[in-house]
Amino acid sequence: MSDQTSSHGLVKWHSTTIIGVKRSDKTIIAGDGQVSMGNTVMKPNATKVRRIGSGGKVVAGFAGATADAFTLFERLEKKLEQYSGQLLRAAVELTKDWRTDKYLRNLEALMIVADKDNLLVLTGNGDVLEPDGGIAAIGSGGNYALAAARALAEYEDDPEKIARKAMAVAADLCVFTNGNVTLETV
Repeated sequence: MSDQTSSHGLVKWHSTTIIGVKRSDKTIIAGDGQVSMGNTVMKPNATKVRRIGSGGKVVAGFAGATADAFTLFERLEKKLEQYSGQLLRAAVELTKDWRTDKYLRNLEALMIVADKDNLLVLTGNGDVLEPDGGIAAIGSGGNYALAAARALAEYEDDPEKIARKAMAVAADLCVFTNGNVTLETV
């Protein structure tokens, strides 16, 4: 199996860079718009960051298989309804299901989610991670964006400026990331 194929032998859809930056009372989640299959850009303007939950009080971004991510968005919305909009509780319950459910366990995606109080990374391993320093990034360009954002955070307080500059760095370095950025604020 190469890094271009999944465990099922199918060509992977590489997508994306997602970054979350939290500073005091403002959190930004930003994502690029590129979806690639192998070495081909299939779509340059996909939306991988969106508002979910009652009243759109939660913002979520995904990296990985698109259908898998939509399944996780739907499941997270149901958990938010079940737990009265409490993101941390809903995230923990979702990741429990994701790790233990036979169907969900095979989903190939990561998520960054945020509300006014929390910035979290969710994984299929059952992880609900609150990033140090209020910065998290996932996806193929995630490490580039994370490094850039951490460096910028020493000199910049505005999370939107940090996120936009970090996304620009990732787009310059990662062939699976482009400059078509969707940004949501909480």
